[in-house]
Amino acid sequence: TTENLQFTRRSRMDMKKRIHLELRNRTPSDVKELVLDNCRSNEGKIEGLTDEFEELEFLSTINVGLTTVAHLPKLKKLKKLELSDNRISGGLEVLADKCPNLTHLNLSGNKIKDLSTIEPLKELGSLKSLDLFNCEVTNLNEYRDNVFKLLPQLTYLDGYDKEDKEAPDSDAEVYAEGLDDEDEDEDDEEEYDEDAPPGDEEDEEGEDDEEENEEEEEEDLSGEVGAFYSIMCAYAYVFFFFKSQHTWRKPLSFFPPFSLNEGGRRGRLE
Repeated sequence: TTENLQFTRRSRMDMKKRIHLELRNRTPSDVKELVLDNCRSNEGKIEGLTDEFEELEFLSTINVGLTTVAHLPKLKKLKKLELSDNRISGGLEVLADKCPNLTHLNLSGNKIKDLSTIEPLKELGSLKSLDLFNCEVTNLNEYRDNVFKLLPQLTYLDGYDKEDKEAPDSDAEVYAEGLDDEDEDEDDEEEYDEDAPPGDEEDEEGEDDEEENEEEEEEDLSGEVGAFYSIMCAYAYVFFFFKSQHTWRKPLSFFPPFSLNEGGRRGRLE
């Protein structure tokens, strides 16, 4: 509803405050990447961002309610600009002056309806990738062919080149490089173990000998326990064998024949 939308806009952080927090006690010239996604712009304009961010290479302002980029400061080193999910409908001619070295531009989810709106981008000689997903201009006949003709410097449009080959995923490449680095580290560790000094090998051999001695002691102990158990089983067998051959009234000859007399005292049977 309209009330919920207004509440959401009021509750989102102001862009100036967000920039202040993102600095984290750094100077603007120390910042190379700045993410301002989902914060609140003032009247659809960029605010709080100055040309003091002279080293900035990546700027993201996704879903901040922008209607214009006219107030974008000069950022000569900016290469990647994220402007998706805003309400921009024109005024892109300022980008050639504000960020002349731009290589990646994302305008997905904006109010761009015709090719004339993006025509000024031909002044961005370094622009290699342009995204216009969810813009009305993508519904035009021969949209892709016309954009590549209009912007001949482009390599990728909406993630694909002229031959419909998908653009490489930079994040996946970085991840793969990280895995390669881990594998190299493991190989280095293995090589280090193989080249270990003789003293370390002797220590390992000593530990192996101790383990073998402990195993032998355990085997000897288990053998002694087994022999004792066998002897006890043999005694038990003899005992129960003789018990089955005699009754308690006729005790075995090797048991002393005692009985209770009338006085309750133990006496030897006659």
